[in-house]
Amino acid sequence: MGKSEKIKPADLQKITTYPISKRQTKTNIKAFGQPIDPKKKTDFFESLPKFLKAEDLKNYIEAVHKARIKNKPFHLLLGAHTIKVGLTPIFIDLIKHKIVTGFSFNCAGLIHDIELAFFGGTSEDVQKGLADGSFGMVEETAAMFAEVVDFAASEDIGLGEAGGIYINANKAKYADLSIFAAANKHQIPATIHVGIGTDTIAQHPNYDAAKIGAASHLDFRILATICKEINNGGVLANIGSAVLLPEVFLKALTVARNTTKNKNKLTTANFDMITHYRPTENVLNRPTHNAGAGYNFVGHHEIMIPLLAWGLKQSFTN
Repeated sequence: MGKSEKIKPADLQKITTYPISKRQTKTNIKAFGQPIDPKKKTDFFESLPKFLKAEDLKNYIEAVHKARIKNKPFHLLLGAHTIKVGLTPIFIDLIKHKIVTGFSFNCAGLIHDIELAFFGGTSEDVQKGLADGSFGMVEETAAMFAEVVDFAASEDIGLGEAGGIYINANKAKYADLSIFAAANKHQIPATIHVGIGTDTIAQHPNYDAAKIGAASHLDFRILATICKEINNGGVLANIGSAVLLPEVFLKALTVARNTTKNKNKLTTANFDMITHYRPTENVLNRPTHNAGAGYNFVGHHEIMIPLLAWGLKQSFTN
């Protein structure tokens, strides 16, 4: 067998170098983070390094601040998990301070909110209930939800608004912890976007798919109107919805842009425990293309959302 020709190692004596004074450097000590001194009450957000996600979070908070100063909306798309991990007091506080101007949930959001408002607890062991067929079969929840649906139909209002009115009108024991009751009290929009068969209430005989669909479609049209203002310098956050709300938002935004011809301008963010395809494309990339900025923040809601709220409130007090 013949010998193969050996590859000659590169001659490093022939390389060209240049002095560091001519290089553009990305990291500078002026942008470093600073230790927090409890005695001096060092500002947490000022202590953060001015890099990557820390800087993104500050920029996003600044975008919300600027939007609200100009009376532009800050709208939340919320997965029901945010309720189950105890974040409603955080959201309600942001509503009271007129920082959050509206929100949209999947159907489970209203289910959990009703249970919390009336019974002080929600969620169940799905695995255990699935084994014996008892999962989602609580009578009271389905009955109350059906009453909300009937009320929405009789008043020709959206499902989200009907839920807030119902909770307040029936003087739910824990109404002060209901985000839908707070929306009704403070007169901000709350919308519900239903997938037929995705929620436990669909298992019950009092489930009226036609009425639910009509009320949820009205909420879709309400969200489309809200998107006109979001698309005119507003800000949106998707928190914990991997599929449904990013899809709904994309269609509602399309309606908004189709029926108005203003220049597209908005800022969006996604908060979730992992990165998903639809929030990335339908919230961060596609809507903001040539129209603004989208920020992605990965972390647990029970940590990230109080942190976001802290920064937002602080931005309005400084």
